[in-house]
Amino acid sequence: MRIRYENRRTLVTLTGTQRLRLKIRRCEAEGCARFHRPYRPEAEGALALPQHEFGLDVVALVGTLRHREHRSVPEIHAILRGRGVPIAERSVTNLLDRYDEVLAAQLADPTDLRRQLAEQDRIILALDGLQPDVGHEVLWVLRDCLSGTVLLARSLLSSTAEDLAVLLQEVIEAVGLPVAGVISDGQHSIRKAVAMVLPVVPHQLCHFHFLREAALPIFEADRHAKKELKKGVRGVRPIERAVEGRTDPEAQVVRGYAAAVRSAITDDGRAPLDAAGLRLKGRLQKVAGSLDRVTAKGGPSRPLVRLRHLIARALAGTVALWPEVEQGFVFVHAAARLLANPAGETGVKLRRRFDGLLAAMQRHRHRAGDLGPALDHFRKVARSYRPGLFHAADRPALPRTNNALEQLFGSQRYHERRATGRKTASPGAVLRGAVRLVAGIATRAETRSRRDLGRVDHARWQTLRDALDRRRQARTARTRFRRDPDAYLNTLEQLALPS
Repeated sequence: MRIRYENRRTLVTLTGTQRLRLKIRRCEAEGCARFHRPYRPEAEGALALPQHEFGLDVVALVGTLRHREHRSVPEIHAILRGRGVPIAERSVTNLLDRYDEVLAAQLADPTDLRRQLAEQDRIILALDGLQPDVGHEVLWVLRDCLSGTVLLARSLLSSTAEDLAVLLQEVIEAVGLPVAGVISDGQHSIRKAVAMVLPVVPHQLCHFHFLREAALPIFEADRHAKKELKKGVRGVRPIERAVEGRTDPEAQVVRGYAAAVRSAITDDGRAPLDAAGLRLKGRLQKVAGSLDRVTAKGGPSRPLVRLRHLIARALAGTVALWPEVEQGFVFVHAAARLLANPAGETGVKLRRRFDGLLAAMQRHRHRAGDLGPALDHFRKVARSYRPGLFHAADRPALPRTNNALEQLFGSQRYHERRATGRKTASPGAVLRGAVRLVAGIATRAETRSRRDLGRVDHARWQTLRDALDRRRQARTARTRFRRDPDAYLNTLEQLALPS
């Protein structure tokens, strides 16, 4: 190759504006595959991305400020301007997108993945999807449970078994390690995809998702009973007003009991095991018992008597609701203790005991009263999940739940909220989630420098960027239709009609 011409390029870096003079070479051998194709200096790729005016050191700083320090775009802009970098606020957003793309493209390289997993002899896949907006794309993530490495993140508009099978096959080929197990929720498309690609690999179904789905009617019955009980204790505020402005010991005691009642009724539970209604009932009974003891010693005041009558009336009005809920949660907690397997029993023995628990639900169904259909629902869901609930008992490395991946999603939402102030996930979490999630996790684990970003394969990065741009254009088209359907359809009609 010979030097044939020069290119000049201006870069904005953290140390100031620099002028590059690039010597472009070309091969002159007519039989060569690179005949007359320009060859640019390799050092250029370590300084900046193609056709970009800002250096990779600026891009690396933008990504670090965003993902490690949770700075907003205006804050990053102010920091760069304070360091003498002439940049517009809109350019900060563009550089943040480039950082996510470059780092995600580099980490998705099979060579890089195999380097990260070089000390392992197998992987255990965790698979789950994130969908902030109903009807839009789903961000599917595959993660290795042993190392915690995100192996693939991709947004799909369709989540059929065939689509997910392609993702599984791509990860297996990229990693080059045998798959020892898979953990996921009970979604049927995931089950079918795993059966298609990994038919002999144990597919563990998440215990948490199973219990949440199976116990949902029982949990809803507890919430209904709690709502009815809360209606009966809404008269606490008038009792508090009776002692407002007073500082004597009697007023302090009344306010203390009222605070206890308020604390009890505002404590919500989380599915599937936390029965907030039963807990509220138990706490109100404790408050009532304490007031009874005060009464027995001859010390209650008129406001306390009113509070005791208020609690007694509320408990009496819901007394018929609790036995069924209590019986339902007896079975739910029994199933949770069995699946936890504290004694380390084998999967065969756990299956036998689980079948016995389901048979006991059927025998004692009459005790649940109106919650009999809820137990039927539990047994129906259990029969669906049963083939995949007990693989973890025979394979200690296989997790029982997919909560680690769920917590990964929650962590990303938390960091996004700190940086943007949004309480809910934005549509961009899926639109650019394939790169934003990977880049955010990797940056929080290790600070990336200009040299790290300069090792990216530009062809891989450009392919990834084109795919993200196509998804952005599709989202833009949907937004334009919602804003002005007539104009949108007229444009399509003009394109469809021959000129």
